[in-house]
Amino acid sequence: MTRSSLNAVGVAALALGVLTGGSAFGQNAKVSGATVAFLMPDQASTRYEEHDHPGFVAEMSKLCPTCKVLYQNADANASRQQQQFNSVISQGAKVIVIDPVDSTAAASLVKQAQGQGVKVIAYDRPIPSTPADFYVSFDNKAIGKAIAKSLVDHLKATKVPADDVGVLEINGSPTDAAAGLIRDGIHDGLAGSGYKTLAEYDTPDWAPPKAQQWASGQITRFGKKIVGVVAANDGTGGAAIAALKAAGVNPVPPVTGNDATIAGLQLIIAGDQYNTINKPSEIVAAAAANVAVQLLAGEKPKSETTLFNTPSQLFTPTLVTADNLKAEIVDKRINGKPIQTSEVLCAGRYTEGCKKLGITK
Repeated sequence: MTRSSLNAVGVAALALGVLTGGSAFGQNAKVSGATVAFLMPDQASTRYEEHDHPGFVAEMSKLCPTCKVLYQNADANASRQQQQFNSVISQGAKVIVIDPVDSTAAASLVKQAQGQGVKVIAYDRPIPSTPADFYVSFDNKAIGKAIAKSLVDHLKATKVPADDVGVLEINGSPTDAAAGLIRDGIHDGLAGSGYKTLAEYDTPDWAPPKAQQWASGQITRFGKKIVGVVAANDGTGGAAIAALKAAGVNPVPPVTGNDATIAGLQLIIAGDQYNTINKPSEIVAAAAANVAVQLLAGEKPKSETTLFNTPSQLFTPTLVTADNLKAEIVDKRINGKPIQTSEVLCAGRYTEGCKKLGITK
């Protein structure tokens, strides 16, 4: 397995770069009028409905205005995703973009599709045991390492002693291969830090209620020995914060996140969450649309690296803390729009926090 990282400052440029020349595909007879499916895994994270799906549809409409996009969300049900997969094939999909609920179970879907001449793009979550035709994602192992190392650096900078204390680790779904990569990155980020992992948990379906229930038990078990929580996304991070507050822990130790959701960003503004990862889903969605149209045209998409024997394009994530939230989230533009606006982030009880961070006056 080989890996390469793309320069963090080039993410926006790459978002444009994957699109160059795309409009020409609309003239290709193989592409015109073709059907493409976009199958997402769950609704526990708001990103799929708010960013991934709209971003994919918008880019497909530019690259192939006559193409038809079929969209389904499995709501964390692997059997339902299999039914949806079969349905889009029966509806004539020639390329299927799939973010698998169960990365292992999805291997049989890849074989089924490829046996019928249908191309498969693994999206966000890889399919390790059977090579798809392409894989597009942010670098998930780099995400895990970044959030964990950031937490360690913060603990050391604030002179938190490592003796007889440690961190909790809340991973993602055990059926999600991307969660496994994030977990591996977290392990790398914590290695040699001096802060031991008190306990570790793989969260079924990435479900925040399950993460909160587990965290509550660990707070009872370890109490003040918990000096930080490495959570694999904003949902599980928010769940850990809720558990800590419910237990009367004050101040809340630093907690990590990932996805730069509105809720996660607001927790950073409030001082409750320490970091998150900015990975605008529209970038990966645009890349997936570009690859889909190339596959429809019978072309071989260019890959930056290979992951699980699958040609891959991995974008570099950006770490966000209170120090750079304004610059990375409010000031930065993707396709001419801010990732989030101050009007959304700074409403209600977050007004004062936004003023302290210089987001608003």
